[in-house]
Amino acid sequence: MLVHRFWDPKLAQAGYLIGCSEAREALVIDATRDIDQYLAHAAALNLRIAHVTETHIHADFVSGSRELAATAGAKLYLSDEGGTDWRYDFAASDSAVGLLDGGGFTLGRVGVTVHHTPGHTPEHLTFLITDGAAATEPIAAVTGDFVFVGDVGRPDLLERAARVEGTAESAARTLFRSVQRFKSQPDYLQIWPGHGAGSACGKGLSAIPQSTVGYERRFNWAFAVTDEAEFVRLVLEGQPDPPRYFGTMKRINKEGPRALGGPPRPVPLPAERVAEVLDRGELVVDMRSSAEFATGHLPGSINIPFNNWFTTWAGWVVPYDRDVYLFSAKPDGRQSELALRDLAMIGLDRVAGSFGLDALGAWTHAGRSLASFGRISARELAQRLDAGTAVVVDVRSRAEWEAGHIPGVVNIPAGEIEDRIGDLPQGRPLVVHCQGGTRSAIAASLLNARGMADVLDMPGGFTEWEGTGLPVARDEGSLADLVIGPLDRVARRLG
Repeated sequence: MLVHRFWDPKLAQAGYLIGCSEAREALVIDATRDIDQYLAHAAALNLRIAHVTETHIHADFVSGSRELAATAGAKLYLSDEGGTDWRYDFAASDSAVGLLDGGGFTLGRVGVTVHHTPGHTPEHLTFLITDGAAATEPIAAVTGDFVFVGDVGRPDLLERAARVEGTAESAARTLFRSVQRFKSQPDYLQIWPGHGAGSACGKGLSAIPQSTVGYERRFNWAFAVTDEAEFVRLVLEGQPDPPRYFGTMKRINKEGPRALGGPPRPVPLPAERVAEVLDRGELVVDMRSSAEFATGHLPGSINIPFNNWFTTWAGWVVPYDRDVYLFSAKPDGRQSELALRDLAMIGLDRVAGSFGLDALGAWTHAGRSLASFGRISARELAQRLDAGTAVVVDVRSRAEWEAGHIPGVVNIPAGEIEDRIGDLPQGRPLVVHCQGGTRSAIAASLLNARGMADVLDMPGGFTEWEGTGLPVARDEGSLADLVIGPLDRVARRLG
């Protein structure tokens, strides 16, 4: 048996190629849209991809299973569990084989046994892999978003991302029962999960790529809890805000992702066209660092620095129903090419073109001014708060805010700030901060792009505030009063 783990750091996602060296066949589990990587690796091992499957209907990336199966001429296997609402709409048209609990298939001497492990989603499957050339019992479980190293998949996404109201608690109870059944597996069984640290599909995922049932039984909190009510409370407590695009991914992956047809290529545009694009009100995503963007940028553009969080934040703030243009300061176009690939991973396919650094010169040469916003330190912010000359918005998650925050500040997670611009207090400078500067820079760019000129970013974030020894509130009134209540009431409280 041959095994290869594919890892996408920006999605914090793992997929697997499992092959039989005798039959020269391979199985791919949980493919992304970047299908060339699976085809190339199989070819390098002299294997034919004959089987393609996935653990569940994904919420954090567009599945590549359908396109990979069609391209490779492979049989497609999809979950037939979870009820009619959670079956793949395209399964029949693609002649997919429906998988049920206890079923399975083989590739050469490698056996794949299906276990229905609902909770994260109703249709979720776990695949037990047996190396028939060496053993009669499974060596590993491909657990997808069911069991991670140190955590389990969150059961609240159907309610919070897909807007299926009232499902979080019942899903948590289902997940508890799935975990209890899975605990009976032998200690030696390896766990090959679908995500690691950095994924929003759980709250405490380890960066370690794999584990065993025995290790998780000893050190995974979810395996230690035997009371169902306590498990439900703990698994729902403190889950991170699901990125806005998760609901769109669920729909796309259920209805049937369209074929990408190869890696997308950027369309470089002449610098002189930037004025035309901006005058039409088109969206430009500036991928420079937050410091470069703050100093001077194209008016109306937004800043999503090209780092490991680029894909997630693009999914939060870039709309799916309009064209997007990229702006990169890198001269060779490679950054735009990589960004295009990352955006395609979450279905943002409407990139109409890309601009280089010379677009800034073309803009100013035409007699137009660049936009900018200021940056502020924690001590400077403290002075402004004492003087009542600033309003502060903490753009971290609600769980982070609850754990500790600047006294009296408003909490609006960065992914929600654009929707609530109309509620923000007017008349004083608005300071945004997060934990360490990434999210606040994005939030500041969104506010600036929507016409709020008097915006300041505190790039050191709450880490700087706390490290400077300034006061921290951990239980100041009710969270609902500050987060959900009218922001003008909070502004009055700030004096």
